[in-house]
Amino acid sequence: MADNIAVLHRWFEEVWNKRQESVIDELMAKDCIAHGLQDGMDVVGTAPFKDFHRAFLARFPNARIELADALQDGDRTAVRCLVTGNEAGTGKPVKFSGMVISRWKDGKIAEAWNNFDFHLMELQLR
Repeated sequence: MADNIAVLHRWFEEVWNKRQESVIDELMAKDCIAHGLQDGMDVVGTAPFKDFHRAFLARFPNARIELADALQDGDRTAVRCLVTGNEAGTGKPVKFSGMVISRWKDGKIAEAWNNFDFHLMELQLR
């Protein structure tokens, strides 16, 4: 069994903190389903995920995601993380937490259930 937690550390560090969009194709299955990211709708596939990634980083260009806890059980991982950043244009800071449960297949993220406190994020921007 692969060390999917190590891959998740790479995911958050390279994809999010270093803004290396090309790593998405390396670590995410082409037909991956990401639940809970956009208004209750699923993001299906790498191309729509890249659109989400670009939009989030355009809104929070200095966003940073730190992993606080990570657990692995078979083909599933669970991580708790902290997101910080400043909104483009206003400079207002945000700090909120999230949790992600991922299912893995062939060394890539095949499905992810995301639970980030986007409500708290929006409250901080008022």
